[in-house]
Amino acid sequence: MSTITLKRTGREMPLVGFGTWKVPKATCPDTVYKAIKAGYRLLDGAGDYGNEKEVGEGVRKAIDEGIVKREDLFITSKLWNTFHDKERVEQLARKQLADWGLEYFDLFLIHFPISLEYVDPAHRYPPEWWGDDKKVHLGKATIQETWTEMEKLVDIGLAKNIGVSNFQPQPILDVLRYARYEPQVLQVEIHPYNPQSQLVDFCKVHGIAVTAYSSLGPQGYIEIAMDKSLPSLFSQNAITQAAEMHGMSCAQVLLRWSTQRGIAVIPKTEYPEYLQQNLDNLQFTLTDEELKAISDLNRNVRLNDPALIDPRLAIFA
Repeated sequence: MSTITLKRTGREMPLVGFGTWKVPKATCPDTVYKAIKAGYRLLDGAGDYGNEKEVGEGVRKAIDEGIVKREDLFITSKLWNTFHDKERVEQLARKQLADWGLEYFDLFLIHFPISLEYVDPAHRYPPEWWGDDKKVHLGKATIQETWTEMEKLVDIGLAKNIGVSNFQPQPILDVLRYARYEPQVLQVEIHPYNPQSQLVDFCKVHGIAVTAYSSLGPQGYIEIAMDKSLPSLFSQNAITQAAEMHGMSCAQVLLRWSTQRGIAVIPKTEYPEYLQQNLDNLQFTLTDEELKAISDLNRNVRLNDPALIDPRLAIFA
């Protein structure tokens, strides 16, 4: 499988992974097990997804059956906003590792550049965005405070690599000024309606690998009524024509639009045929004209925007 070499450690991160956002708990262990059996070696999770125990069950089954060894897998998770205080970062990393049944993460990310007030996991987990009063309560931790604690996770072996998610260039530049260990990966929303080309170029200049989430655009947001009534990318001529030309599906074309440019993808599916199709996006090459036509679909529309929850969280303004 094609990989991206991470700058600091030289670790090879697969270009195509399996995302676990919105994978139901009831089916999650089997879904993850089948993904590994199909050939996926990168698994992307987060404490906020609320299914890390179940994802871990699928991983353990695959390891127990000898399909993979732990070192064959590249496992990513993320630190949630309510655990940015310096005394909480290691605490939550250890909890999440226990949920997965792991000794270390290959990559651990700060999920958002947003600090919220601490919520005890024994009281409510995952805590999501709100307090018990259903209001957003901002925390006081700085990004530097949190990043310093993330670096300590590397020092004690709980994370091999650390990075950020949903960051824009300015906070990344801030981290680069004081980091002992620079961010190895940025995970952000990237699809033709929001290609974020300047951000991708910025990361390339600084040697930061990029992982795209929501590669299929509004498709994954319909069920949670967050698709902003955007037309499906599967209906756009630039996508359908490229799919027909190469004998591929629209989803494969959308994934290839990223992977061909060195951007990792983490699609999610519970259907065995799509598991294989998503992996197979690496088996063809889009022309320069096709890449441009797809990029020209840009609307600068962001689907995952915390400002929709509270205007004080307008990190993409």
